[in-house]
Amino acid sequence: MNLVLLLSTFSLFIGVLSEEGLNPAIVNVGAIFSFNTINGKVAKVAMKAAEDDINSDPSVLGGRKLSIQLHDSNFSSFLGILGALLFMETDTVAIIGPQSSEMAHVLSNLANELQVPLLSFTALDPSLSPLQYPFFVQTAPNDEFQMTAIAEMVSYFSWSEVIAIFSDDDQSRNGIITLGDKLADRRCRISYKAALPPEPSAKRGDVLRELNKIQMMESRIIVLHSFSRTGLLVFEVAKSLGMMGKGYVWIASTSLSTVLDSFYPLKPEIANSIQGALTLRPHTPDSKRKRDFMSRWNQLSNGSIGFNPYGLYAYDTVWMIARAVRLLLDQGGKISFSNDTRLGGISGSTLNLSALNAFDGGKQLLSKILETNMTGLTGHVQFNQDRSRINPSYDIINAVGNGQRLVGYWSNHTGLSIVPPETLYSEKPNRSSSNQHLDKVVWPGGETARPRGWVFPNNGRELRIGIPRRVSYQDFVLLVNGTDKVQGYCIDVFLAAIKLLPYAFPYRFIPFGDGHKNPSYYELVNKIKSGVFDGVVGDIAIVTNRTRIVDFTLPYIESGLVVVAPVKKISSSAWSFARPFTPLMWAVTAAFFLIVGSVVWILEHRRNDEFRGPPKQQFVTILWFSFSTMFFSHRENTVSSLGRLVLIIWLFVVLIINSSYTASLTSFLTVQQLSSPIKGIDTLIGSNERIGFQVGSFTEGYLMEELNIPKSRLVPLGSPEEYALALERRNVAAVIDERPYVDLFLSEHCEFSVRGQEFTKSGWGFAFPRDSPLAIDMSTAILSLSENGELQKIHDRWLSKSACSSENSEDDIEQLDLKSFWGLFVICGIACMLALLVYFWLMFRKFSLLPPEELDTTSPSTSRSTRLQTFLSFVDEKVEKPKSSSKRKRESMSRIGYHINDESPHRSGRMDRNMSQNGDS
Repeated sequence: MNLVLLLSTFSLFIGVLSEEGLNPAIVNVGAIFSFNTINGKVAKVAMKAAEDDINSDPSVLGGRKLSIQLHDSNFSSFLGILGALLFMETDTVAIIGPQSSEMAHVLSNLANELQVPLLSFTALDPSLSPLQYPFFVQTAPNDEFQMTAIAEMVSYFSWSEVIAIFSDDDQSRNGIITLGDKLADRRCRISYKAALPPEPSAKRGDVLRELNKIQMMESRIIVLHSFSRTGLLVFEVAKSLGMMGKGYVWIASTSLSTVLDSFYPLKPEIANSIQGALTLRPHTPDSKRKRDFMSRWNQLSNGSIGFNPYGLYAYDTVWMIARAVRLLLDQGGKISFSNDTRLGGISGSTLNLSALNAFDGGKQLLSKILETNMTGLTGHVQFNQDRSRINPSYDIINAVGNGQRLVGYWSNHTGLSIVPPETLYSEKPNRSSSNQHLDKVVWPGGETARPRGWVFPNNGRELRIGIPRRVSYQDFVLLVNGTDKVQGYCIDVFLAAIKLLPYAFPYRFIPFGDGHKNPSYYELVNKIKSGVFDGVVGDIAIVTNRTRIVDFTLPYIESGLVVVAPVKKISSSAWSFARPFTPLMWAVTAAFFLIVGSVVWILEHRRNDEFRGPPKQQFVTILWFSFSTMFFSHRENTVSSLGRLVLIIWLFVVLIINSSYTASLTSFLTVQQLSSPIKGIDTLIGSNERIGFQVGSFTEGYLMEELNIPKSRLVPLGSPEEYALALERRNVAAVIDERPYVDLFLSEHCEFSVRGQEFTKSGWGFAFPRDSPLAIDMSTAILSLSENGELQKIHDRWLSKSACSSENSEDDIEQLDLKSFWGLFVICGIACMLALLVYFWLMFRKFSLLPPEELDTTSPSTSRSTRLQTFLSFVDEKVEKPKSSSKRKRESMSRIGYHINDESPHRSGRMDRNMSQNGDS
């Protein structure tokens, strides 16, 4: 009996011990930081405050206590690894940290093996993928969002190139790589990357060497991505080199904002070195809990370090772990650890690897952490499917005076704005450029106007400007023989434009071509892409294949392809009056005059005495009536409704024909006419004639690729003289060239003319490398030249040679043909047909209603021809006019006793007397 009681008591004791092991009274959490850094100091205070707040409320962990064990890695990855191993020996459920991404890459592998969640709010390297490191969680927005914000700021201020200065560690290096990708999405780029030794080993000499290089470069937009110690050193050296003055732009990552927040007010030497710089700060929405925590900060830190937002992230990270642990335990999970048999089996090692314990509930705890949905000091805490924090956002800070000035916000929802991001989350995302706004920035040097962002490199090198060595049309670009002097229309425009630039423009012209024939302009432009030239000036047409490799300025002259062909003058003759219409048009018009006259005669013949009489008289009436309508002078009246309808339509047709004829004849008699079988580009496309083009221009490619004209039909010509000779000898039917060249050619060759209209629209511009700011500034200068009239003066000085081009530029006035009027003739013809159909239907109807006695029925069977003759006689006979009302009255009176014949002598007598009196008078 005593033995049973003893065994029962022992079993109960073992059960209690087991339950305590699975649900310990203390939950251990480790923290690995460099505690002599700004963020390390802030994190230490915030984590201690979170620990105290959690332990003061028994409901958070169900009466358990949270214990945060701190380990100082002191910038050493080795010490960080040792700290993590120590935590693994003490049954730690989670580790907060490490501080750097370099250490995170190493410790994440350890966390994966022992299944201990690793949470960091400062190791924000975008390359720390959750697929590779599933137990690593970033509890603050990673640097991908910060780099996106910087790229959008660069794009917002219309800069195209930046220089990146960074510490050569994993986090900074990968952040700059991400920045390059984000800039490329916005057609911007990093022109130079200056790598400095990792924190804290960067020395003043390292910084000085890189900044001296940067001073000699073109871009003045500098992005700094490093930890605070290296960052302040960079600003100090930049200040001493004069790189914090007018024209420079400095954009620093969040490390500078931690200095502004944690060391306010700044020391004068620090404040002076960062004046005008922009920096980002993780945005945390305002709340009462946040304000209360900030009010406690001095008491919590004992004045050792100022507050910055990473303290809020440290505080929330501790709470995330505590909530996840409580949720794990409430749902039946256990906190237990077990030895990894693989570690115990390693022989020949003096390391006590068997003491490392794997967290059995690590996966469940990680899952609860990722399911976090709470409101913390940093706002709403929740993770997306890619395990990044929702609604990442930043404050954009301008270092001014002894402190800072908020100029706007960036969020992943709406981009740049001047209102807090949380007020916009309820609205639809709007990333359009018109919706991006920032307040005015005070730039380095105290300037408020947006810096241009680039200067000419301070390396003594002149810009290499390529110019075509032309052998023809040297009015545009001319190299004076025996000298380096270059002149011409294009050169004068370029020289006038650079005078308007707000900076010096060192350059030298470099001719391109062999001097025997015009060079290939595509090859000339391609020299910019290959780096041979920094720009190209000349008669460079802006066409599609060139815009793919360079940027052009605004066009300084309009251009387009036109067709030039031989012409002969057409002088006036005795038959000039017939030229407005083609022969077919004349024939159809005359035919319709006769047709309409005949139709009206048929419709009017039975009822209208003016359309009756002998056949000869009726034929003359038809002719007279038909052609008199041409002048609206017909005297015959129309009494039938159908006749009037046909006549109204015909008179409208005649009005249109008369007006068109008059206008065309006026043009033929007042404008000198030039005749050519070539009417324009359509004529050439539809023929097999040979076509000339200028050597070196884009015309050949355009004709073959766009118009599908075989190369065998194209003849290269090198000068205006070759143009004229080829056209005169009929070696080519026409020449196709750009309008400015053609205008000069026609000023000396009046026997040729432009045929048709320009069939392309383009212009000439100056070419520069892709995304070069010179293209924008030169475009602005060209626009100013156009507005002040200087561009036109240069044009008149070089290209106003149009002695006979005004005659030759007149297009042929084409004859009016049937296709211009066929619609009118169709309407008139349909009206005539319908009128005749209705008329003959009415005649047949009346004819069929006639009584038999009025028809010829002497023979038993009336023949068809006899009946037709009877019908025609019926149609031809005169229809009596309806009796008037007076006549009907007289007939009525005769029926009641009055006789008209009795009155007739008296009436006749009266009429005779009246006529006699009139004759006497």
